[in-house]
Amino acid sequence: MMGRRFRSRRGAAALALATGLLLGTQASAAGVGQKAPEFTAPALDGAKSVSLGAHRGKVVYLDFWASWCPPCLTSLPQLEELRKQFPSDQFQILAVNVDQDPEKARKFLERTKVGYPSATDPKGRIPETFGIETMPTSFLIDRRGVIRYVHHGFRKGDVAPLRERIQKLVATRDK
Repeated sequence: MMGRRFRSRRGAAALALATGLLLGTQASAAGVGQKAPEFTAPALDGAKSVSLGAHRGKVVYLDFWASWCPPCLTSLPQLEELRKQFPSDQFQILAVNVDQDPEKARKFLERTKVGYPSATDPKGRIPETFGIETMPTSFLIDRRGVIRYVHHGFRKGDVAPLRERIQKLVATRDK
């Protein structure tokens, strides 16, 4: 189920796309083969901030989630297990929480511990920059900051193929 905010943003995105087509420009959304948009946002746990650029040189799995999203609640513990399977100097999971009330996300993370940072973005600026339309949506980003895979939704069986994609990128040593 998508929140009202994402439905209205989807309408705005469609209008922007239509306007862009009429004016001969393209609407921007992060996609495979493109550089991932840089961002820095407050950390949900109260630490200073979460920044995508701080992890350049590592393979990054960037996950957009919300406490009201059932597939997101399934994914977080599984992503935590996946995180532990790769060296921290080569692979990093980052999350962006989009709850309008960050306290709901904090309470969820008190019950479901994860060892990777989660940014809070209650105004939805980062998901807008990435063109998020469904929750969860995740981006697998290579060491140079290029998006190599976009994953929509999450089911229990998604971890195995995701692990294979991560293994291939981690094995690629170009920076």
